[in-house]
Amino acid sequence: MLILFGLLYLGSGQLVRTQDATGSRFVCNAIPPGAEPGCGYGQTGNRIPSSSVEEELRNTIIQLRETILQQKETIVSQQGTIKELNSKLARCEAATDDSQSKSRGQGSRRKDYGKNTMGDLPRDPGDTIDQLGKTMQSLKGRLESLESLMRTETPNLLRDVLRQRLGALETQLLRKVAELEEEKSQLYNETAAHRQRTENALNALMERITELEKNNNAFKSPEDFKVSLPLRTNYLYGRIKKSLPEMYAFTVCMWLKSSASPGIGTPFSYGVPGQANEIVLIEWGNNPIELLVNDKVAQLPLSVSDGRWHHICITWTTRDGFWEAYQDGERLGTGDNLAPWHPIKPGGVIILGQEQDIVGGRFDATQAFVGELSQFNMWDRVLRPVDIVGLANCSAYMPGNVVPWVDANVEVFGGASKAPLEICEDRAFDS
Repeated sequence: MLILFGLLYLGSGQLVRTQDATGSRFVCNAIPPGAEPGCGYGQTGNRIPSSSVEEELRNTIIQLRETILQQKETIVSQQGTIKELNSKLARCEAATDDSQSKSRGQGSRRKDYGKNTMGDLPRDPGDTIDQLGKTMQSLKGRLESLESLMRTETPNLLRDVLRQRLGALETQLLRKVAELEEEKSQLYNETAAHRQRTENALNALMERITELEKNNNAFKSPEDFKVSLPLRTNYLYGRIKKSLPEMYAFTVCMWLKSSASPGIGTPFSYGVPGQANEIVLIEWGNNPIELLVNDKVAQLPLSVSDGRWHHICITWTTRDGFWEAYQDGERLGTGDNLAPWHPIKPGGVIILGQEQDIVGGRFDATQAFVGELSQFNMWDRVLRPVDIVGLANCSAYMPGNVVPWVDANVEVFGGASKAPLEICEDRAFDS
């Protein structure tokens, strides 16, 4: 546009720039006859130098360019301000929408919240300022409305929330009280049942004590009785109430009477957890009488199946596993290497008349003892031969220090019975 303006100036004649009270203007003068067109002339017809005209045009162009740049910067600044105000307005409207949606639920919303009120601003700076002032007033009004809404509705919301929370806590408390009442009732019932069981157990013990006292009164002395096992079954047996301590030697003696064939069965067995055959005396089938210690076997040269009373004693020591076998006071055999250096384990069960496959049970009828036995005594040492002879000929009375033969120490099950017996008199009668 500036170049076009210069060309018009040069083609129409001489333009003279003058200064007056209202600003700059241009004056056209006539070209003298014979003058060259396009050359500058003054009011007097004198030619104006071309260098001065070009300088003035250059200055004018520079001033116009500076004015345009200043206006451009102003427009950019105003656009930035408009964007910032739009952003703030959008945040305020979003906050207002969130508050109203929380307090009123699905209530109506203002339809003009999403409208951009600054979408079509006039380009005149004065109108822009007026529009910005109106926008600020609108924002101020909305903020005041929001504050008023918060002051009036927030306490009500807090009150409702607290009321709901207190109601939930009250419900939980009542439920917990009901549970405690139920547990108290159950505990009372369990206590009553436990008291009843205890009373029943005490009554049973009193009855048992009374029965034992009657049985003791039936015998002349606590040791003068025998246990009878008349049938080869897996449910007739006797049990010694006492168990054994850990032992490194033992002597076991008893009186036996049997005519069973083949084999008298198992006069006694001692089982512990993990080893049902800790100590066993057995004659099974056509095999000789065997002694088992920790499930290791030694055959004994004994014969007692003639239907008469016989006194037998077995000794054993962990040192070298040495053993001795006595019948009617006479030592008939010895041996060694029977479970050497093995200590007899404590806490087991002694069964009369049955061999144990598990501790205290799982009996086999083919291994059951058939006959009578008495004076089962056990010591935790090896008895001297003279002591064993005295027991066999009834010249000495020496109950076992680990297991003595007394009526209160022996239980019978499955049809086995206890009967009075004076072993020395009965043995003399048999002989």
